[in-house]
Amino acid sequence: MSDPLLAALLQSIDEGQPVALVTVIRAGGPAAGWLGRRWLVWPERPPQSDSSTDLPAALLAQARRCLQEQRSQVVAEKIDGGPVDVFVEVQARPPTLIIVGAGHVALPLAQLGKMIDFDVVVLDDRPQFANKQRFPMADRVLAQPFEETLRGWPINANTFIVLVTRGHTHDVACLLEVLDSPAAYIGMIGSKRRVNAVFELLQKERGIAPEKFSRVYSPIGLDIGAESPAEIAIAIIAEIINVYRGGRAVPLSAALRADRRLPLHPGRTG
Repeated sequence: MSDPLLAALLQSIDEGQPVALVTVIRAGGPAAGWLGRRWLVWPERPPQSDSSTDLPAALLAQARRCLQEQRSQVVAEKIDGGPVDVFVEVQARPPTLIIVGAGHVALPLAQLGKMIDFDVVVLDDRPQFANKQRFPMADRVLAQPFEETLRGWPINANTFIVLVTRGHTHDVACLLEVLDSPAAYIGMIGSKRRVNAVFELLQKERGIAPEKFSRVYSPIGLDIGAESPAEIAIAIIAEIINVYRGGRAVPLSAALRADRRLPLHPGRTG
């Protein structure tokens, strides 16, 4: 490829690396010669230029802020005493969906996660469930211990975690591992009664502040009356999209916190 910068950009996109293309779109006065100059910026690697021009520190900081926020935008600075507008075009890494548990709900959840272009990870400590034959659509399938794996995972603000293990004990243990993480979303399956009991127990026995549980989406999913594993997975993915895109749907967990007498579904008791 004749354009080394474009080649490096495409390679980063193919490898799923977060990268931003920084282009000077307006330059005036003493900085007029900067018009059209371009750089690639990564979160940690040194910037790459299509010329011998170094990216000024102020613009580098702005570009990395855009990468952190995953938001493309035009930023204005002064270079060589002249006004410069720069377009920072962010090519963000796809969000990661970690499905903790490889049971009946996990299978349609992984399928839906790939349909919305998430990087899908399935984790379960049972190799007979956590394998590529069962989850061919997943990017990674890990037959490893729950707690140890989550403890070492590089969870960031682009990580969405769904706890759908085979039992109450595993869900609680996993929740404790991720509760203080910077994850964008933590959802835990369970009935209203069970979820309330778990939170109250953790407050009493572990001394966890009640407000910490306000970030946990549990009971999980939007209240669409889901019954089957596929329907439950749709409700979960809808809630994840709502969080990811800043939608206006009210999560069931938030509605239940506002009114604990609210039934889990209309016409039923939770």
